[in-house]
This record gives sequence, structure tokens and C-alpha cells, in this order.
Amino acid sequence: MDYQGLVMVYTGSGKGKTTAALGLALRAMGHGKRVFFLQFMKGSKEYGEVQIAPTLPLLTLVQSGLETFVIKGSPSPEDLRLARQGLDMAKQAVGSGEYDLVVLDEVNVALDYRLFPLDEVLELIESKPSGLDLVLTGRYAPPQILEVADMVSDVQEIRHHYASGIQAREGIEF
Repeated sequence: MDYQGLVMVYTGSGKGKTTAALGLALRAMGHGKRVFFLQFMKGSKEYGEVQIAPTLPLLTLVQSGLETFVIKGSPSPEDLRLARQGLDMAKQAVGSGEYDLVVLDEVNVALDYRLFPLDEVLELIESKPSGLDLVLTGRYAPPQILEVADMVSDVQEIRHHYASGIQAREGIEF
């Protein structure tokens, strides 16, 4: 029987969606699988995964965003250009045959911010080779993506340390 790749979604208001995708990527690499991890709307080199990526030969990690936040409803031309560039890279990675796992980190937020059309992401999912695993992360996953996914995890916030005044910490939030 041929390996059947899955479409997996990590969404919801809680912390841990990117972290879960990174854990899955680490697990896949432990089995010799090649991973393409694309981060939409992120451009900071301070993320731990960005710093470690060059030492992991099975991981290609690309950021496709600015270091600043995107303003919802008013993205800059550069935000739109980088999001488009990222989506084009994602399409290439999915169709290339070079990877076993492709992660589209924060793609659901990019869709919610209307940085590119939902139809293009649905087409990308539909075009996925049968043996490729595809992960989509971020809050606000559209119902159309939830409908076609093989697995959906809805990460809900019950408590977050930010509420008690603990700031973002290296190695935890980034």
C-alpha cells in the first residue's frame, strides 16, 4: 500500500500551534523525512527555529514576512508582496517532489488578513501529491479548509501566562 499523506490543521486561540508543527517536523526528520517549513507573516531572525534551522540538513525553513506586525485590513504593499512570494514558494515546494512534509505556518492568519485568496490555498491542497503530508497552522482556519483536512486540532486557550504579566520568553514564545 502506498503511503497516504495527510492534510493536518492546527488552529484555535491557544498557544502552541506553531510549536506543534515544529514538533511534528522534528519527528519527521528523525525518520529521515525532508521538511519544508514556510512561515507567513514572520520575518524575525530571533525565533529559535530560525536560528537552529541551518544546522538541520533535512529542514528548509523560509520566512515570508516582515519583522513588524501586519495591520489587519490595511496590509502594506510589502506585506502583500511577501505573502504572495511565500504562497508561490509553497506551491513550488508542494509540487517539487523534494519534500515529505510541508508546513504552512500562519497560513490561516494570512488568509484571515486577506493577503491572498482562499481559492489558491484550496487549489494547493487539492494539488498535493498523495504521499506528501501538509500542515496548515494559525488561528481562524476557514471552514473550507477544515472540511478538506484529514486532521484538525483546535488549540484553545484556558490560561496564558501573559495575563499574569509574564512577557514573551526566548525559547518559549520565540
